[in-house]
Amino acid sequence: MSARRVALKALRRIDDGAYANLAARGELDHSSLDERDRRFVTELVYGTTRMRRACDFLVDRFLLRPVTDDVRRVLRLGAYQLQFADVAAHAAVSETVALAPQKVRGLVNAVLRRVATEHDVHWPDDATRLSYPDWIVERLRADLGYDEATAALVQMNEPAEMTIRADGYRQDLASQWVAELVGAQTGNCVADVCAAPGGKATAMAANGAVVVALDVHPNRAALIVDNGLSTVVVADGRRPPFVAGRFDRVLVDAPCSGLGALRRRPDARWRIEPDAIERLSELQRDLVDAAVALLRPGGTLVYSVCTLTKAESLGIDDHLASTHPELEPLPPPTEPWRPWGRGALLLPHDAGTDGMTILRLASRVHG
Repeated sequence: MSARRVALKALRRIDDGAYANLAARGELDHSSLDERDRRFVTELVYGTTRMRRACDFLVDRFLLRPVTDDVRRVLRLGAYQLQFADVAAHAAVSETVALAPQKVRGLVNAVLRRVATEHDVHWPDDATRLSYPDWIVERLRADLGYDEATAALVQMNEPAEMTIRADGYRQDLASQWVAELVGAQTGNCVADVCAAPGGKATAMAANGAVVVALDVHPNRAALIVDNGLSTVVVADGRRPPFVAGRFDRVLVDAPCSGLGALRRRPDARWRIEPDAIERLSELQRDLVDAAVALLRPGGTLVYSVCTLTKAESLGIDDHLASTHPELEPLPPPTEPWRPWGRGALLLPHDAGTDGMTILRLASRVHG
């Protein structure tokens, strides 16, 4: 089976509701492709999913009537190769046309040839050109400003570069920096209350800390164990089953909209809904409130999210400032981080990483 056909099968699974990474991995596991073709499949699946809106615009101008979902997937796959993947036009067209049902190959051939010959595309707006829902572009520009938001959106259309820690664990640099900024040391007792899949928890444990990891979902908690941490508890971080004042460090790497990590999750931009940000902000407030109670005097609370919205970053900072005045801000990290409220913001284009927000607060020592 060709690389393009494997990619097309994965795209069908994504349209049926599968996550892009799982769909691509599942189809590759059932293929006999060599390493070069496997990389090509991954690029086609991730890229076509990421640039779906732009690809639809490219082909829709040359369609006289609606097409089936199967035909649209083939057209998207061809358009991605022609516009974004630097694939030779003759190969992109001929090999992709061969994937279409026989009765529509003439249509697919005609449309893709038109796309291939147009070298100066007049995009209707940035959301179409960059291939995001309108609301994401509007929200990030409102929160970050036009230029910074646009730069972040452009960067998140680039394939993610994974870095490997000294222990062999694959983890984005931004997440590694968050784990380091918790400041966990030998002898510290640390709670990671939203820990799955366990990357930050295992990094802190490797530094000598005693780490207790929580996750509310049993299957996700199992991932933490698989990644090498033995002290794992299935529990809701809003109601952690621990004695108050027990921990030197508490990390709340909270569930969020993920709008800083869209390069890594190509289908996420099409899944997240605008009202999710407000729902997630409420959850984040509940999580940090519960986490504060776990701190011993002098302990440190670290809040982080891989998103760029003010509601999930500055909003949580404001909440903690008003409801927990006993917490004092610690100095924020320096470049490539930027000051953001009492914490710091890392934009995707600042260091070629996921976008991230971090806030570090210390509990006052009584007496």
